[in-house]
Amino acid sequence: MVRLPTLNTQSLSKKHQCLSLLNSCRSMDQLRQIQAQIHVSGLYQDTPMLSELVYFCSLSPSKNLRHARALVHHAANPSPISWNILIRGYATSDSPIEAFWVFRSMRERGAMPNKLTFPFLIKCCAVTSALGEGKQAHADAVKCGLDSDVYVGNNLINFYGCCKKIVDARKVFDEMPERTVVSWNSVMTACVESLWLGDGIGYFFRMWGCGFEPDETSMVLLLSACAELGYLSLGRWVHSQLVLRGMVLSVQLGTALVDMYGKSGALGYARVVFERMEKRNVWTWSAMILGLAQHGFAQEALALFAIMSNNNSHDICPNYVTYLGVLCACSHAGMVDEGYKYFHDMECVHGIKPLMMHYGAMVDVLGRAGHLKEAYEFIQSMPIEPDPVVWRTLLSACTVHDVHDHAGIGESVRTRLLWMEPRRGGNLVIVANMYSEVGMWEKAANVRRVMRDGGMKKMAGESCVDLGGSMHRFFAGYDPCPDLMPVYHLLDGLNLHLKMVS
Repeated sequence: MVRLPTLNTQSLSKKHQCLSLLNSCRSMDQLRQIQAQIHVSGLYQDTPMLSELVYFCSLSPSKNLRHARALVHHAANPSPISWNILIRGYATSDSPIEAFWVFRSMRERGAMPNKLTFPFLIKCCAVTSALGEGKQAHADAVKCGLDSDVYVGNNLINFYGCCKKIVDARKVFDEMPERTVVSWNSVMTACVESLWLGDGIGYFFRMWGCGFEPDETSMVLLLSACAELGYLSLGRWVHSQLVLRGMVLSVQLGTALVDMYGKSGALGYARVVFERMEKRNVWTWSAMILGLAQHGFAQEALALFAIMSNNNSHDICPNYVTYLGVLCACSHAGMVDEGYKYFHDMECVHGIKPLMMHYGAMVDVLGRAGHLKEAYEFIQSMPIEPDPVVWRTLLSACTVHDVHDHAGIGESVRTRLLWMEPRRGGNLVIVANMYSEVGMWEKAANVRRVMRDGGMKKMAGESCVDLGGSMHRFFAGYDPCPDLMPVYHLLDGLNLHLKMVS
C-alpha cells in the first residue's frame, strides 16, 4: 500500500486536497489511489482536476500515455487544455504520430483547438516527416484562423523543411505577418539542410537587414552553408563577427568553425580553433579528423583519432562520422589492413552498426589500393543490399586499375549498375569512357547512342571559386554568359601557348 501525504482536512476543501495530492504524486500507483478519491468525492468531471490527472500521465517521469488517453476518452467534456497536454505528451514520446489521431478525436468530439494545440501537433508531423497529416494540420490551422500565430508559423516552416518541401516552407515564411529570430532560423535551417545554400545565406543577410540580431543558431547555420560551399572568405567573416560581438565560443559554434575551415581546406585555421576550444564533443573531433582525411593528411587524421580514443579524460566515444573520417584516411593512404581493423572495431569495439556510407568507404579503401577482386567479394558479402553508389565506387576503381578488365570484374559491375540505374546518364558515361580507353569504339558509340535516343544527359560537372569575397560557380562545357567571355579568351591563349611550347 502506497502511503499518501496527510493533509489538514479542516482547512482545505475536497478539491484542494485532491489537487495538493496530485502535486505531490510520484508514481502511477499513487495516482490511481488519488483518482479513486476523486471519484468518491464526485470530482471526476471537474475540468482542472482532469487536466492535472492528464498532465501527470502525459508529462511526468512516471507518465503512462495509455492511461492519459483513457482519462480524456471517458471524460464527458474534456477541455482543450486536456487535449493539448495529451498531444504534447505524444510529441515527446516514441510514437509521436499518435498525436495526430488524438487531434482527430478532439475535432470529432467538438473541442476547439487553440494556438497551443498546433505547435506540438505540427512538431509531431515534422519528426515523422508525415507530409499528409502535416498538411491537414496546416489546413485546420487556417480554418481556425491560427495560421498567422508566430509559433504556429515557425513550426510549419520547420515541418515543411523536414519534409524537404522548401518552396512551401518559404511560402509560409513570406506570408507571416510577424517574425522572430526563430522564424528566420527556421527558414535558414530548411534551406541549408536541403542544400539550398545560396538561399540560406540570402535569408541571413535579409534578417540582418530587417534589424534582427543573429544568435548562435544563425551563425552555426551560416557556417554550415559556408562549409558545404567551401566559401572560406564568408566563413572567415562570420568568425570575425563572433570575435567582434564577444560571443562565447560554445561547443556548437566551435565545431561549426572547425567543420567550415576543414571542408574549405584551411586546416591550419581549423586546428587553431580546435586547440583553443575549452570543451569539445564527438562532433568536434569528427569534424577535425574528417577535414584532415579529406585533404590527404591521413597520418595526422589517424594520429588525432588515436589521441581521441586513448585519452580517457575526454570521456568521448567515436561515432559513425568519426569512423567515416578514419576510413577516408585509410583510403587516401592506401592502408588496407588498417582499414579492415577500423571497420571491425567500429562494430565490435564501439557497437556502431556500419551504414551504407561505411561499406562504400571500405570499398573505396580496397578499390584505391587496386584490390578489385577483394572489393567485389566484400560487396557480395555485405549484410545489406549495396546501393548504386557502392557499385559506382568499385566501377571507378576498375577504370583506374584494370581498364582492360582482365579480371572480368568491370563487366560484372557495369551490368549490375546499369540494371539498378538504367536511366542514370552518369553511369553510361563511365561505361562509354571505359570502352573508349581500350579502343572499343563501336561499343562506346552504342552506349552514347542509347543515351541520345533515351534523352539521357549527364549532369555537368561543377566547381566553385571563392574570389574577392564572392563565390563564382563554373560548369563543365561552354557557357555563353557574357561575363565569361574574357575567361574563354584567356583559356584559348593558354592552350595556344601550351601547343607552341610542347
